Amino acid sequence: MGRNIVTPNIDSIVSLAKRRGIIFPGSDIYGGLGNTWDYGPLGVELKNNVKQYWWKSMVQQNSNIYGMDSSILMNPKVWEVSGHTNNFSDPLSECKVCHSRYRSDELIDPTKCLKCEGPLTPERQFNLMFKTFVGPLEDEAAQIWLRPETAQGIFINFKNIVNSMHPKLPFGIAQIGKSFRNEITPGNFIYKTREFEQMEMEFFVSPDTDAEWYEYWVNTRFNWYSSIGIREQNLRLREHSQKELAHYAKATKDIEFLFPWGWGELEGIANRTDFDLSTHDNGSEGDLKYFDQIRQDHYFPYVIEPAAGVDRTVLALLLDAYDEEPLNNEKNEVRSVLKLHPKMSPITVAILPLSRNDLLVPKSKTLFERLQNQFKCSYDDAQSIGKRYRRQDEIGTPLCVTIDFETVNTDDAVTVRHRDTMEQERIPSDNLVQYIQDQLDLYV
Repeated sequence: MGRNIVTPNIDSIVSLAKRRGIIFPGSDIYGGLGNTWDYGPLGVELKNNVKQYWWKSMVQQNSNIYGMDSSILMNPKVWEVSGHTNNFSDPLSECKVCHSRYRSDELIDPTKCLKCEGPLTPERQFNLMFKTFVGPLEDEAAQIWLRPETAQGIFINFKNIVNSMHPKLPFGIAQIGKSFRNEITPGNFIYKTREFEQMEMEFFVSPDTDAEWYEYWVNTRFNWYSSIGIREQNLRLREHSQKELAHYAKATKDIEFLFPWGWGELEGIANRTDFDLSTHDNGSEGDLKYFDQIRQDHYFPYVIEPAAGVDRTVLALLLDAYDEEPLNNEKNEVRSVLKLHPKMSPITVAILPLSRNDLLVPKSKTLFERLQNQFKCSYDDAQSIGKRYRRQDEIGTPLCVTIDFETVNTDDAVTVRHRDTMEQERIPSDNLVQYIQDQLDLYV
């Protein structure tokens, strides 16, 4: 596929996303709520494609990785023992004049406000977890937290999985779910939000094999982003320095994407050693040691954790796929197009009758009903065929099928138009399903 002649900015993507039903501002009719976003009809398809492909590649195609879905609300001791209650924080500074708030570690000059140049307060630690209450009384005894990560739900269910599924090391536990962090400086569209979705897997290994499995998952996860169509030139690996390593990590590498503002994290792969299991074993009534039948020994497995952001992956896909191409016509028009990989595209095939003619519509709808059993399809007969092609280009539909008068009167063939090249081919309608499948198989 020929790719970007332009470098898209966030404003272009935000505008396209709202216009085409991909992502809307949250609570829009009430003036919004800062940095909240709602996925529209096409956006939820794109997001689900990301999650389903991750689940397939991580769980369904690995016999030793088990899926689960833990609760968002947990006993507050989970977060006390894991260290989140006391340590899950960012450094906060506030302007004494305009009261703007900043993460201190992101400021070049930690004494001056970026907006009004007023003086900043001394740095203090700000806990990122959202507080809520269970039961009718908002007293301290009823206080709990919205989870800031999905990982702890896996660790506290480690023994349940072992006892019910009887896995042998190495094995993994994976889940996809919502997490919540009261970010000091959210922004850049859906890149950093206070409510977001994670795809995490904890891979449990014997302690003497952790380095080997760590490198395996770093490489496997990096290649996954190429498999969903993101170009390698926009991806890189960055290793954490000893200074920035989390307290539980022996080593961490981030898979980063080249966003308009610079390189940013898509996914982190961490060697968490035995920190989590040993900590929860010590802080709870559970016995979280694993009995290794081969070694005849009880021990805490080490954990390799690939943790990815669903929303960040969606944003990377939109940015990487976005293109603007000049059309060779008298109006000097430019077409906007999302050159998404078909496995990510919200719609795979669009069915477009040439007009709303009484002969064309029944044939088109019959064809639509046949194809939608095989592919994700849309039916569109509003406005001119050219405008409909432009609409499908903007939402990333790889193939459009047009039914015209020759279809119903002469040859029972249809015109297939390709998104990336705009080339058109005449295909017998009886061969259409196989033809579409063959075209999709060409994408790598």
